[in-house]
Amino acid sequence: MTQIFGNFADLTVQMVIMWIIGGVMIYLAIKKEMEPTLLLPMGFGCILCNMPNSGMVHTLQILFQAGVDNELFPLLLFIGIGAMIDFGPLLADPKLLLFGAAAQFGIFFTLSMASLFGFELRDAASIAIIGAADGPTSIFVAQTLRSNYTAAIIVAAYSYMALVPIVQPFCIRLVTTKEERAIRMEYTPGKITKTTRILFPIVVSAIASLVAPDSAALVGFLMFGNLLRECGVLRGLSECAQNTLANLISLLLGLTVAVRMQADSFLVPQTLMILGLGLIAFMFDTFGGVFFGKFINLFAKKKINPMIGAAGISAFPMSSRVIAKMARDEDPYNFILMQAAGANVAGQVASVIAGGLVLAMIGPLV
Repeated sequence: MTQIFGNFADLTVQMVIMWIIGGVMIYLAIKKEMEPTLLLPMGFGCILCNMPNSGMVHTLQILFQAGVDNELFPLLLFIGIGAMIDFGPLLADPKLLLFGAAAQFGIFFTLSMASLFGFELRDAASIAIIGAADGPTSIFVAQTLRSNYTAAIIVAAYSYMALVPIVQPFCIRLVTTKEERAIRMEYTPGKITKTTRILFPIVVSAIASLVAPDSAALVGFLMFGNLLRECGVLRGLSECAQNTLANLISLLLGLTVAVRMQADSFLVPQTLMILGLGLIAFMFDTFGGVFFGKFINLFAKKKINPMIGAAGISAFPMSSRVIAKMARDEDPYNFILMQAAGANVAGQVASVIAGGLVLAMIGPLV
């Protein structure tokens, strides 16, 4: 009985606030279906880790050290993501890789801004990766650089992934005209051989390892997952990676990172700044892709719809679906899903390489 009263005595207002934050995550996961495989366990873990004298903290700390400290969970998750991705639209139109690269502008812009706001270089770099709308890459970079704000960065990264249908249309309408959004594009699917599909993940892994060695693990695990999909002889493993593995790792990841959401370390002014800077990174990634499309149109004989540049972020396939819907809203007979999907999968690769470049630039300095 004394212990029970002691627990109530140790309860703080900050802990109750974290319960509310956890409850909001659970609500968004169930009611709004926003990244439920991650937000639901994260929200529940957030509540448990902010119970006075909770033994959950010790248990999750062990999991954190085993799965997040050594980047194991993010890398395993990349196998599942790679197995989900069809690189066909990108292979049919390889120039879409340029849109994936352009849509990483917000990362490097925000890195500078975060540094100006007083964040340490390791934290500024980790915050900037939020703009890629790529949760696993954000986790990998934050952990590799030993950021002080890993939990806030993870929450921001996955929240903005879920908010793609809200944030991207707003950003795109700010910088495009109705006529630009209605531009039609021809799609002529080329014949992509099985050999090409198998060689693609191998070649990309090799090139990425040479250009940005720090991205080798990220790109390699992503492409290995895709190789499982395309090889044709491991269909059972491919389906397992896409479903069982990806869902299980997401669940464990959500529970595990909640240990970093304890009130004393999470409820600090820097958390709000991280959420704000993450939004800026996300918006400027979108702007970067769109403006690159508008730049190409200055010289191209066949105009492209600049909205496909916005799909160059890593939120696959949500971003490409949002772009395709916006095009149909302007013109019911305008179908640009395949081009947007090509840019979207290019963004998946580009965001991982961008993470590796950030590690290569910042790692030796911290």
